[in-house]
Formats: sequence, C-alpha cells, structure tokens
Amino acid sequence: MSQNIVWHETTIKKEERQERNGHRSAILWFTGLSGAGKSTLANALEQQLFKQGKNSYVLDGDNVRHGLNKGLGFSDEDRKENIRRIGEVAKLFVDAGTIVCTAFISPFKEDRDRVRELVEDGEFIEVYVRCSLEACEQRDPKGLYKKARAGEIPEFTGISSPYEEPNAPEIIVDSDKQTVEESVEVVLAYLKENGIL
Repeated sequence: MSQNIVWHETTIKKEERQERNGHRSAILWFTGLSGAGKSTLANALEQQLFKQGKNSYVLDGDNVRHGLNKGLGFSDEDRKENIRRIGEVAKLFVDAGTIVCTAFISPFKEDRDRVRELVEDGEFIEVYVRCSLEACEQRDPKGLYKKARAGEIPEFTGISSPYEEPNAPEIIVDSDKQTVEESVEVVLAYLKENGIL
C-alpha cells in the first residue's frame, strides 16, 4: 500500500445511519455447499426485511463474479481473493447502516474469520446453511455437480475441493430439513434476540 494514502474520516457516522434506519447494521454471511440454498435464503430474508422497512441488500456469489470479481477463477488463491474483496464491500455496507446478506460458498474458515475481523463484535453473523452433499447433488439447480462428477469442472467444492464447515456459527439452518420460511424465521429470531432489529 502506498504511504501517500491516508484514511479520510466521514462526517456522518455509522451509528447515526443506524439510528435513522431504526436498526443496527450487520453482515449475515450465508455459507454452505453449492445448492444448499444460500442465495434462496438470503433473498427470502431480504424480502421480509424489506417488507419491515429495513435497509438491506443481498450480495450474491455468482452476481459479484459478473462484475467486481470478474476474472477471478476458482483456484484456492482466487477463492481467497474473492472473499477478501467481498468482505471489504460488506464492511462498507455495515458502515452505511445496512443489513447485508452475503451468499457465498466461502469454503475456507480462515477467509470467513478474516471477514469477521473487519467489523466490530456482533456485526458478523455466520449463517451455516447446512445441507448434505447428497441433497445438494440431487437438487443441482445449475447442473454443476453433474459437470464436476464428469470432470468438466476442476476444483469444485465438495467434490474435488474441500469445504471447511464453520466451527461455531451464530446460526445453523438445515436446508434439507427446514423450509425456506422456517429458515427465515430462525434468522429473524436471532436478529431480534441480539438487538439487530
């Protein structure tokens, strides 16, 4: 980093934005295997937050790779950089007073922990969207598991690349046992109980 770059403090503080919005800001970090239902759950949650008049936004893994992270592949290093960048963007959303829902496989614990360290205690909420590999493969909404099993997609999480389950996520939803609506209620209950909403 250049020594000529100096952090410029903003005039309006995060706490002022939160007060105006009527809720605290946070990162809801949805992690899990491909096909587990991360994006589905994040979008269903945001729909409920929007109906309640809350300031929220969804950052989806595939969508971000169309723009900000275009050009990054799926090697371990590119995956780390993908999560590093999105962590920094999510931090900006928190500063803006927004509840940001991020739906990324984010297979490595170290990378998720690094994002947690970017924000204050209680502002990073890891949501493990737990689903068996078998159920994810049966769903296979994008046909990726079929391609991975055929050797057409190298370094595919859960098949030829590891997924490190969270040690102590704030929230666990079992998407192969709970409906989307039930899972949304679990997350909303956590947000209320912990003073985000």
